[in-house]
Amino acid sequence: MRRPVKNRRQPGPDSVYNSVVLAKFINNIMLDGKKETARKIVYGALDIIKEKQPDKEALEVFEAALKNAGPSTEVRSRRVGGANYQVPVPVRPERQLALAMRWIINGARSKKGKEMKEFLADELLLAAAGEGEAVKKKENVLKMAEANKAFAHFAW
Repeated sequence: MRRPVKNRRQPGPDSVYNSVVLAKFINNIMLDGKKETARKIVYGALDIIKEKQPDKEALEVFEAALKNAGPSTEVRSRRVGGANYQVPVPVRPERQLALAMRWIINGARSKKGKEMKEFLADELLLAAAGEGEAVKKKENVLKMAEANKAFAHFAW
């Protein structure tokens, strides 16, 4: 059994949207401690989302994208009697959020040609619609878990 998590540090809410989740996302975008650059990318992407979908709130699209990209189950390796099994396990909400952020960011970073904020906006819009690289990755993880359902009794 996991040890209980003691008061894990949370970043303060971001200055524009007053959202802790968005502040975490900015921290995940940040490279080499360049937080202002990360803020410009994220807020620029949210502005692009506002332009492309004026009827929806940008933060709602962002939260829908994170919800759609987060997996509910994943596989973990478990060694039983000399053999390794891929055991499906449910994903904790914090990890679900972290994986969704990571997959959206990696999907945006993998593209070349335009500015990062444009790729990030596209990836967020696609994820909110249930498409895009992050959602594909989630579906692959869920397929793996479904395929290995026979080993669920090995879950610890």
